[in-house]
Amino acid sequence: MFKLQNYSTQNIKNDILSGAVVAVALIPEAIAFSFIAGVSPVVGLYAAFIIGLITSILGGKPGMISGATGAVAIVFVSLGVGVAQLNPDIGKEALSMLILHYILLTSILAGVFQIMVGLLKMGKFIRLVPQPAMFGFVNGLAIVIAMAQLKFFAPNNIEELNGWSEFFKASLAENYLMYIIVIITMAIMHILPKYTKAVPSGLVAIVGLTLLVFITGVNTKLVGDLADLSNTVFPTFVMPDTDLLFSFSSMYLIIPSAILVGLVGLIESLLTLSVLDEMSGTRGSGNRECVAQGIGNICSGSFGGMAGCAMIGQSIINYTSGGLGRLSSFTAATLLIVLVVSFSNIIAIIPVAVLVGIMFMVSIGTFEFSSLRRIKHMPKADAFVLIAVTVITVFEDLAIAVIAGIIISALVFAWEHAKIHARTITNDDGKKVYCLNGPLFFASVTSFGEQFDIENDPSEVVIDFAEARVMDSSGAEAIDAITERYNKAGKKLTIKHLSEDCRKVLKTAGPFCTYEEDDPTYKVAYNA
Repeated sequence: MFKLQNYSTQNIKNDILSGAVVAVALIPEAIAFSFIAGVSPVVGLYAAFIIGLITSILGGKPGMISGATGAVAIVFVSLGVGVAQLNPDIGKEALSMLILHYILLTSILAGVFQIMVGLLKMGKFIRLVPQPAMFGFVNGLAIVIAMAQLKFFAPNNIEELNGWSEFFKASLAENYLMYIIVIITMAIMHILPKYTKAVPSGLVAIVGLTLLVFITGVNTKLVGDLADLSNTVFPTFVMPDTDLLFSFSSMYLIIPSAILVGLVGLIESLLTLSVLDEMSGTRGSGNRECVAQGIGNICSGSFGGMAGCAMIGQSIINYTSGGLGRLSSFTAATLLIVLVVSFSNIIAIIPVAVLVGIMFMVSIGTFEFSSLRRIKHMPKADAFVLIAVTVITVFEDLAIAVIAGIIISALVFAWEHAKIHARTITNDDGKKVYCLNGPLFFASVTSFGEQFDIENDPSEVVIDFAEARVMDSSGAEAIDAITERYNKAGKKLTIKHLSEDCRKVLKTAGPFCTYEEDDPTYKVAYNA
């Protein structure tokens, strides 16, 4: 499983220690994302354990961390709203339990969808995400990670405050000790690696500052203040209530939510894999990761956990702490549940500010600062994509941001290549030859038609495609159309240098195509 024969003592130590750091950092994140989804903190903790455990063994990238995430939790918010609208007359506790069952079944179906994507080898489509969109995703996620920590500084009278200025003033007055601990944590993580990497700096910060707060008894928010974990037990099999859920109105809510959860999870996981590939210099398997995420979500939903996906913040913590193998992510998952179940009293005394400081450093490390220097040298379209994906990631949704980036980039590409040019010559036989240059596809069809002067052309015309490429069925139809126009004008048209595949799909122009030894072998995409 872990190919222990390839492990050195140093690798084992690094993986276990980095896994310990990640395990502790996962706890407040899992709790926070459970609150976002409107379920018990145990649901997020189970997800972090189960999905993290399965992907550590089966995932496409050693050392990548998976669990409950904010991107997926947000989808469950809208699902919960839909469930409440469907059942307006039930009590609060019954509604909470019903929402949980909806979430469990949605998680299972999302996992099935993800496995199908992996088995169909569709993970490779992450390559369609252009580099500016990747920069935007990373930068936007870094901002989201940082902004997600602000809730821990919220003052008690937050409802009475107007604007960020009042928020920070009240927060500083009420939580000044948290700010101090955050600064000390960030200093430790920045300075310690310059002197030694024997122990992860995050682990040093957690242990050292937890002991300091415990000994001095200073008043600051602790993990135990977020949720009571004292009654947490190991997950057991839970079957969603199919009698309540398998109705048309229920599935009308569940199936679209499951597809969206599956898409969001895969996009975030595959983009995280790409980021880690760049950091490590090795390439992971996108299709394997899709299957692993799917199996993880099915198991999570079957054992009382919500769906999740790869976590870029914790994955970067793991990598920068020295956890490069599967043992690190395996340690993080198993240690998480052991700590929560068996040592909840110890976990409860960890200062929240230490974990916030670690996540702030993750945010700084995640942000692609080089993109700020590159942006002024980028084409305007690429710069727009980068900024747009960043903004949409922060204010809307990761999946929407990435899809928008792909669409914008595709439209820009189509616009820039929507021109096909022709130079004309007259050969020895007095025939006029149009020598085309450029791609002929849906966006350049209009430009193609504008190249010809049918009324003033001689009685015999040749269109030469030696330097042009027919890219789709729109291009083939354009060739048919121009052939028909010459035919109606009573002029002889010959078409040269079209591929055999292209000639086969032509209806009007087919008989006018000639074959030559130097004809190209490219294929036209055509849907009959």
